[in-house]
Amino acid sequence: MGKKRKTSEINSSSMADIAFLLLIFFLVTTSMGSTTGLTRRLPPPLPPDQDIPPVDINKRNLFVVKINSQNQLLVQGTEISVKELRAKTKEFIRNDANELTLPVKSKVTIPLIGEMEITKEHVISLQNDVDTQYQAYIEVQNELVAAYSELRNELSKSKFGKEYSELDEAHQKAIQAAYPQKISEAEPKNYGGVK
Repeated sequence: MGKKRKTSEINSSSMADIAFLLLIFFLVTTSMGSTTGLTRRLPPPLPPDQDIPPVDINKRNLFVVKINSQNQLLVQGTEISVKELRAKTKEFIRNDANELTLPVKSKVTIPLIGEMEITKEHVISLQNDVDTQYQAYIEVQNELVAAYSELRNELSKSKFGKEYSELDEAHQKAIQAAYPQKISEAEPKNYGGVK
């Protein structure tokens, strides 16, 4: 009878260390790509003891955009599609005909542009339901921001003959003064259906 050979065990005490190091390596070297998202500069936080004064907004200066739990869009009390939102937003911000149902226009003098009538007190109020899908929210946000971008680009072309992105910083600030981006995002609520 032959002598039985003893099988040697593999030392696995360092396997957990190796797995942990590999995990750290992949977390550090892998980048998380995101095709959608919001770029916003938030205001600095208020001191805890400071009271927030109530803001009185003229109703005609307020453009209310609501997204419900079924991702339906309600703008100024009317249900519309996301595709219509950009044009409606531009119409509201510009108020070309100086209508009484749209924001109040004020004459201001803007450096590098001159005297101009703008709706400087307008505010776009974006409200969503707690069950609104993130993708629907991003689409609405993108349309609102695109409305400002188009207005700025149109003004830039008419005043300076260039795209807004081609202007230097001083000229861009002048265009921004004419069309300041005022999107107020409210805390999500339970709106349910649109109607």
